[in-house]
Amino acid sequence: MRTIFSLLLALAWLAPAVSATPPETTGGAAATPAATTQADADEASRQYFTDLQLVTQDGKDVRFFSDVLQDKIVLINFIFTHCEGACPLMTRKLKSSRDLLDASLRARVHFVSISIDPERDTPAAMKAFAAQHELADDKNWLFLTGDPQNVNQIVRKLGQYTPDVEEHSTLVLAGNVRDHYWMKISPMVPAEGIADKLRLLAQEQ
Repeated sequence: MRTIFSLLLALAWLAPAVSATPPETTGGAAATPAATTQADADEASRQYFTDLQLVTQDGKDVRFFSDVLQDKIVLINFIFTHCEGACPLMTRKLKSSRDLLDASLRARVHFVSISIDPERDTPAAMKAFAAQHELADDKNWLFLTGDPQNVNQIVRKLGQYTPDVEEHSTLVLAGNVRDHYWMKISPMVPAEGIADKLRLLAQEQ
């Protein structure tokens, strides 16, 4: 189990402006019991990532940390539904990477595509985009939109906000949220390379 200190390092990596002080330690070990440390780390994650409400492609309200991230292995990318180039290509690549995982790991990894154009990307539009990739009813793949203020705040927290959607990053974020282990994945990494990184994340649990 990783300590709060490792969580803070991960959060600082996601947003360089974030700084924090690690917990006091005694003899190289966390001063608080493991259960308390995990609870505190989860709360720190909740505060950082926020529990703002988003909406799935099915019109269901979800809280970002509690419902989407907590205790999961996740892969997060950023899309807008009228994108004709990078977004469909990346979605197909991510789908291919998931197909390379064995069935047990595939069931444990949750894919999350977040709109960077929430004013136009309604749940119905996100559902249609998902349907183009045969993912509309996939229980392990969420397409998230919602109130633009909520969406944009979350995208900022993840370091991927841009006012011009045409210039958005195709960087992918992957994390073992329970163990507070995150990595950035370049869009140039092939599907097999992405699958390897997901296997590495799963080893943390």
